[in-house]
Amino acid sequence: MKLWTWKEENLPSVWHAVRTAVAATLSVLLARLIRLPEEYWAVIATLVVMQSPLSSTVPLAIQRIVASALGALLGAIESACFGANLVAFALTIFVLGLISIWFRLEKVGYSYAGMTLAIIVLIQRPEAPWIAAVHRFAEVSLGILVALAVVAVWREEQQLFRDAKGE
Repeated sequence: MKLWTWKEENLPSVWHAVRTAVAATLSVLLARLIRLPEEYWAVIATLVVMQSPLSSTVPLAIQRIVASALGALLGAIESACFGANLVAFALTIFVLGLISIWFRLEKVGYSYAGMTLAIIVLIQRPEAPWIAAVHRFAEVSLGILVALAVVAVWREEQQLFRDAKGE
């Protein structure tokens, strides 16, 4: 029994590791430059996008930005109206799923929206929910955009795999 399967073109390489490290570092630097309060969310978003297969990087990145906006919006509304009420949280996650269906977001987008919502609702913060939602959306969007820029400028050629195999 195989515990996991993989596609050879999706295995990391030394160049992928270097490119990912550069992208993650750029995310931190830009988040600090514009004084985002929790820069690690930008880095996490960058790391997630950098691991997407090249063919789906842009469509998945767009879905993640839309999903982050939806999760942040619903998270702020729920948190402002109900706080960390578990019943309200469950209903909001369900409503988010219905909205994701309507927006035709794939499951990855729905999960990203749900994570954003959970971060806003379940982590106690001193600032208003709307402030937390704007910060989270900004941090995640920055991370996604940095990853897209790095992928666009620094292409990871599939030829490297063929060269390594002697083809």
